Amino acid sequence: MTDNVVVNNAAFANLLNPYYTHPNENPGVAIIAQVLNGANYHSWSRAMLLALKTKKKVQFVDGSLPRPALNDPNFTIWDHCNTLVVSWLHHSLNLDILQTIMWMETALDIWNTLKKRYYQGDVFRISDLQEEIYLLKQGDTTITTYFTKLKGLIQELDNFRPIPTHVLLFVLMISFMLLRVTEKEIM
Repeated sequence: MTDNVVVNNAAFANLLNPYYTHPNENPGVAIIAQVLNGANYHSWSRAMLLALKTKKKVQFVDGSLPRPALNDPNFTIWDHCNTLVVSWLHHSLNLDILQTIMWMETALDIWNTLKKRYYQGDVFRISDLQEEIYLLKQGDTTITTYFTKLKGLIQELDNFRPIPTHVLLFVLMISFMLLRVTEKEIM
C-alpha cells in the first residue's frame, strides 16, 4: 500500500525563497571543503555555486537578487542572507585571498572580484588540454572509458574558454566515427 504525500504549498514556497534560512545554516560553517588558493578557482567556483544553489542563495552572487533600498521592507532580511553568504565565502578562502576582500560588503562584490582576479585562461593548461584531446586514443580501454576521458577533458577546457556547442558536437561526432572505424578494423 502506498502512502499519499501531502505537500503544504506555503511551506514548500518558503523553502524555495532565497530569504529562507534553515536553522542549521549559520555563518560559522564552511559549506564546501575546498579552499580557494588562486590556482584552483575553476573547481572552487563550481563547488561554491553548487552549494549555494542547494541553499537557494546563488542569487546573492549572480546579481539576480539586487540589494534593496535601505527603506525597503526586505532590506533587513536581504542583509541577513547576504551576510550569511559573505561569511560562507570568507570560510572558503585562504588567508592571503581573504585579506584582499575582507571589507567588501556584498557577496556579489566578492564574487565578481574573485572572478575577475582568477578566472583567466591559463594558456599553458589550455594548450595541454588541447594536446591531450588531440592525442587521446581508445587503445585497450573500453568505449565508455574513452568517452568519459574525452568528455572530462572537453569540460575542463570549456571552463577556461567556452567552446561553441556546434564545435563540441562536431568533435564528439568525429570521435565516434573514428571509434566505429577502429572497431571494424579490429574485428
